[in-house]
Amino acid sequence: MKKIVGALSILCIVFFLSCGNNDQRRDTKSNTPQQKTPYDPKTTIKNILFFGNSLTAGYGLDEPGQAFPALIQQKIDSLKMPYRVINGGNSGETTSGGLGRIDFILKQQPIDIFVLELGANDGLRGVPLDQTRKNLQGIIDKVKAKHPNVKLVMAGMQVPPNMGQDYATTFRNIFPELAKKNNMILIPFLLKGVGGEAKYNQRDGIHPTAEGHGIVAENVWNELKKIL
Repeated sequence: MKKIVGALSILCIVFFLSCGNNDQRRDTKSNTPQQKTPYDPKTTIKNILFFGNSLTAGYGLDEPGQAFPALIQQKIDSLKMPYRVINGGNSGETTSGGLGRIDFILKQQPIDIFVLELGANDGLRGVPLDQTRKNLQGIIDKVKAKHPNVKLVMAGMQVPPNMGQDYATTFRNIFPELAKKNNMILIPFLLKGVGGEAKYNQRDGIHPTAEGHGIVAENVWNELKKIL
């Protein structure tokens, strides 16, 4: 009975993920270039991009500051670390949508750390697993091509066995396999401790509450801190 309830909880989580909506300058008085400010890795601000769906976007929360990427920024600030978090979440996004959107996002500013949180909506729709894998790899390839020195983080997701145990198992394995292939830090399951727990979810029983996002932030921080 517990296994059935657990599977239904994960199914609901995945279902609702698709419901949200989606200087260097010259001295003008001389020909001598101004001296560049020396690069100091301890003080130069670096960007961390969280690229995902409604979980990253903070769907249903009262304030954007309650979503787990913002909580990561609070943690970073409290430790006086030189990083700025960018929330690139888009509710309802699939890996195909992410692959089409990533070029625009990468044009906005340099990215030093890239956290990829996509795939759950593919599982809901029964997208062929090879296509999900190909799209995720395509996103990773584009990020590395634009920023060769970027550090990569993969957020793992799961789906229930409603489409068959083989599908669910293979889907779950996509994330650690791609993480290993691309030398990425892996968050084994983003919703660990939150999925299926009513007290940590909103009225829909699906999207994390502010408290739930706090737990998700800890899941992320436990892995992210390894590369900061």
